[in-house]
Amino acid sequence: MTNAENSELSDLGVAHLLADAARAVILPHFRQPGLMAQNKCAGGFDPVTIADRAAEQAMRDLLTEHRPGDGILGEEFGSMPGDSGRQWVLDPIDGTRGFISGTPTWGVLIALADQNGPILGLIDQPYTQERFIGGLGHAEMTGPHGSMALSTRDGVALDRAILFSTFPEVGSAVERAGFQAVSRQVKLTRYGMDCYAYALLAAGQIDLVIEAGLNAYDIQAPIAVIQAAGGVVTDWQGGPAHDGGRVLAAANAELHAAALRTLSQTPEG
Repeated sequence: MTNAENSELSDLGVAHLLADAARAVILPHFRQPGLMAQNKCAGGFDPVTIADRAAEQAMRDLLTEHRPGDGILGEEFGSMPGDSGRQWVLDPIDGTRGFISGTPTWGVLIALADQNGPILGLIDQPYTQERFIGGLGHAEMTGPHGSMALSTRDGVALDRAILFSTFPEVGSAVERAGFQAVSRQVKLTRYGMDCYAYALLAAGQIDLVIEAGLNAYDIQAPIAVIQAAGGVVTDWQGGPAHDGGRVLAAANAELHAAALRTLSQTPEG
């Protein structure tokens, strides 16, 4: 492909290209006997597989070809600077614990960000073939049963809300107390969904996602998708969340404000 042809490929087109490449690399490993996982965390369990690394490398190779001036931040291979003022943020398998357990709640996260945060996000679930896209004028889900516009729920009070988080522990003891204070006020709390919870929020199925201890590559794609669908994503003090840390994602501004009133009382320590 020539340089001119590279420049004609839209940012959304590049994001789809990356997601397609990650799908092709990851799926042959999913639910296969003998899949090995290495532990990246000496004080706990943070698994990585050959599929994680191969998928990120495949996406990086495509970005080198199609967006050579853009920077890259990925979970497995770190940061590569660019000179365009833009950065692609990659998590090849968000939810590797779920991946090695055979659950279909993991996903590929791809975001394009500038100095103000993510402007385009894509959450892809290769096994179910669902792809959630948000930003640059798009907010839609495509899948085997067709496509639909993404739109978060409106008019749900906190006491009728459905709240998701990946881990019951949430984070530190202080963070867990903040989360539980909100959890006691909602109708239903569920766990273990990784990035799929954010996709369900964007699709209007649930109302809140509250997490802590996130990295930029965990949250930038969900931020773009949820915001494009009409939702709100901030940290627990109401500030930007694109660098990770404590995250509150809500279906609408009123519900976000109600949850934030409780979370903002959580000490910083």
